[in-house]
Amino acid sequence: IPFLIKSDTEIFALLRSPDMTKSPMTKSEQLLRIDDHDFTMRPAFGGPPIPVGVDVQVESLDTISEVDMDFTMTLYLRHYWKDERLSFPSTNNQSMTFDSRLVKKIWVPDMFFVHSKRSFIHDTTTDNVMLRVYPDGNVLYSLRVTVTAMCNMDLSRFPLDTQTCSLEIESYAYTDDDLMLYWKKGNESLNTDDRISLSQFLIQKFHTTTKLAFYSSTGWYNRLYIHFTLRRHIFFFLLQTYFPATLMVMLSWVSFWIDRRAVPARVPLGITTVLTMSTIITGVNASMPRVSYIKAVDIYLWVSFVFVFLSVIEYAAVNYLSTVQERKERKLRERLPCTCGIGNPDEMMIDPQITGYGSMDVNTTGNYGMPENGGRQDRILAQVALNDPQITGQVKPSRGYVNIWIDTHAIDKYSRVVFPGAYILFNIIYWSIYS
Repeated sequence: IPFLIKSDTEIFALLRSPDMTKSPMTKSEQLLRIDDHDFTMRPAFGGPPIPVGVDVQVESLDTISEVDMDFTMTLYLRHYWKDERLSFPSTNNQSMTFDSRLVKKIWVPDMFFVHSKRSFIHDTTTDNVMLRVYPDGNVLYSLRVTVTAMCNMDLSRFPLDTQTCSLEIESYAYTDDDLMLYWKKGNESLNTDDRISLSQFLIQKFHTTTKLAFYSSTGWYNRLYIHFTLRRHIFFFLLQTYFPATLMVMLSWVSFWIDRRAVPARVPLGITTVLTMSTIITGVNASMPRVSYIKAVDIYLWVSFVFVFLSVIEYAAVNYLSTVQERKERKLRERLPCTCGIGNPDEMMIDPQITGYGSMDVNTTGNYGMPENGGRQDRILAQVALNDPQITGQVKPSRGYVNIWIDTHAIDKYSRVVFPGAYILFNIIYWSIYS
């Protein structure tokens, strides 16, 4: 083919020309004179500490874990410093940008995250590292990092709490005599994405600080802090914890309106509410760290559990006192003589030492155990001897009928008021303290 034929001179020239892609030294390395300097030492070694400015762009705040007491954050970490060894001539003052391959050949600050558990530099589709060098030797070094760091949380007010976590950045090898770490623009050095949001927390604010950290074996180091304050959303816990617990307490009050003789109704109701409260408490503690102090949710749940438990104890007390009362009535009936032929029962009086009851009313009816006032009181008619303390079986004209009014539902009536009133008072105090 004619247009593919070349002269012998052109073919020889192509064979002798060097392959620049296989050259051991690229143009950028020649321009920056990489091999002319020892980049294992910091810039201006032996002189004053080199200033390294830092700014951070927070991309996302991924997770907050109360169980592990840590958080995960993805951020762009940028370093600024000046290394005159990397200065190069330029007519238009235009910078040069490189990837991670050149980073391994020059000096860069050895930053690390204090109290971090895991961290990595993203590498999709290539290492997320950028190096920008300006003609005067100023350097911008940026990398995209995800870090999981420790956050000491105080859960004493959980879930009505506010937490403050910190991400700490520090040089690993260089003390403040060699490297001066600082925020490049103060609080403006920290930028966040407006779309950052968490399911359980409201991010209230980010801010930065700088402090010195001392290690007894190595010395003082500059340390940069990124603080962020989180306020927990309460609505989830209202639906999942507080409302069910409150409903269980209110359900336990239903037994106060059930007849004391309905044992199959009252006992299962009390047991069901107690077991449900136990399940709620277990479920909440399963998702929490095993701290050695009492949390706000523990106070609410355990007080609610006590109210439910007391409602069961209340029925036990009612049932026991009713049984004792019925035994006394039975014994009283057995001790009373026949009431036949009594003509004037209205003039009778009763000795409380004999019957055991201090309040007696005289009535002319002769019915035993007839309920009045909707079944709230039991009426007992008894004939008692006035003069003979031993109550013989003889009938005398001075004997008559006596009504003994016994309120067997007094505990239930008081519980209908005391239990709700006490629980409402507890809620007022609780929410006024923790809200």
